[in-house]
Amino acid sequence: MIEMKRLFTFATITLCVLFSACTSTPENVTHIHQLPPIFPDYTDVTIPVGIAPLNFNVMGEVECVDVVVRGSKEGELHANGTWADFDIDEWHELVSANRGGKLTVTVCAKIDGKWLGYNDFDIHVSNYELDEWGLTYRRIAPGYEVYSQMGIYQRELSTFDEYTIIDNSEVNGMCVNCHTSNRTHPDQFVFHVRGEHGATMVQQHGQREWLKAKNETLGGSMVYPYWHPSGKYCAFSTNQTRQGFHVTDQNRIEVFDVSSDVFVYHPATHEIISDSLLSTKEWSENCPVFSPDGKKLYFITCFQQSYPLHYKDEQYNLCSIDFNPDAVLAGTTVLPGGIFGQKVDTLFNAVAMGKSLTWPKPSYDGRFLMFTLSDYGYFSIWHRESDQWLLDLTTGEARPVDEINSDEADSYHNWSENSRWIVFTSRRTNGLYSQLFLASIDENGKATKPFLLPQENPLKYYDETLFSFNTPDFTKERVNFEKSAAYREIISDKRTDTKLE
Repeated sequence: MIEMKRLFTFATITLCVLFSACTSTPENVTHIHQLPPIFPDYTDVTIPVGIAPLNFNVMGEVECVDVVVRGSKEGELHANGTWADFDIDEWHELVSANRGGKLTVTVCAKIDGKWLGYNDFDIHVSNYELDEWGLTYRRIAPGYEVYSQMGIYQRELSTFDEYTIIDNSEVNGMCVNCHTSNRTHPDQFVFHVRGEHGATMVQQHGQREWLKAKNETLGGSMVYPYWHPSGKYCAFSTNQTRQGFHVTDQNRIEVFDVSSDVFVYHPATHEIISDSLLSTKEWSENCPVFSPDGKKLYFITCFQQSYPLHYKDEQYNLCSIDFNPDAVLAGTTVLPGGIFGQKVDTLFNAVAMGKSLTWPKPSYDGRFLMFTLSDYGYFSIWHRESDQWLLDLTTGEARPVDEINSDEADSYHNWSENSRWIVFTSRRTNGLYSQLFLASIDENGKATKPFLLPQENPLKYYDETLFSFNTPDFTKERVNFEKSAAYREIISDKRTDTKLE
């Protein structure tokens, strides 16, 4: 009921915004000694040069909004209307001129014919570059029995422009997920298709292959991919996944695996490289990622439980195994010295804390590894207690990143190529929909206050979209993908076989 009231309030405010006009200038302003009630909360956030304007709405039955933004070094920007709608070119000019400084925002709102002025707030402009062109992510409707409308999209970070990479509008019943590029470079790109025309799509330098969705020897599909930095390998897990629903629990949904294993795929030979240490009956191995130097494979593992009865006992630790990227694959022989190490190391013992670890993602500079910690399981997007943690790979110390965590589910994340920015999902705005937030992390692992992905009219956009965002990643440039040809290839069911090394 609380969530429904929030949505109704958002809808009411949106209608007021749409059907009002504003061109007046503040006069006889009464000062209110509090911060303005804005959506999104952009007070005291840190942004990169080049980000789209941080437009915002003033909450309440507002007739008009007047905003002045002043740079600490130089420049000024003015917006007047039904919401703070900044000119894109003027915004970029002002932010660029104040790199390393701050923007001070003055907000006035006309309510019941009277102008109210609020306390100023600051937006900090980082010295850290965000060189990526944009983001990729999946948008999915909140339905669970059927795939409904969903797709993989890309968004330019400097504007509000969004483009479809692929969606299920042309292939009924298709689910697309697990899209991953190599260190934010989309010339190597992979995603998985579930449904009647299932497949794993691997695109390299403009050439696509559609792999058979399931290798019978593995007993499952190729999911949760992560590219080796050399581009010669891609790690996957193979999972037999089940889903359950709570009647009264606040977490609503549970996802668990009756089995899962980890392996490495070699695209040049279509070989699947497995190892007994990564494929065991007693343990579930999952979520593999390579270290930035390519010499280790990180993954999570838990002792196999009896599901669904003991789903709360499903708790994962973070482990690693050595990986030899210089091994030469020759038919079914791996030379020299084997491709995997001889033992598995535990890097973070979450089970000893009574917790479960998921979504390990190392920063590309090799300094940190971010993961999500929750009470149990690995599918944390519906776990309200899930938080982001940061492991220092040089010291072995880990801590919760309190600067970015909230009381709602904070989950899936990825790094920019220079390791100074992260994007992650959170349900903090309404507890229902996962949305995308960005934050900066410095060389010492200190994060800045996160900010919601900007939209042209944020209240209208987030109120009307009614989609959840997940599996976000940065992309160095716009993804080049021929979706019309891809639809034909999906329906054709022409697939490449994989073979177990």
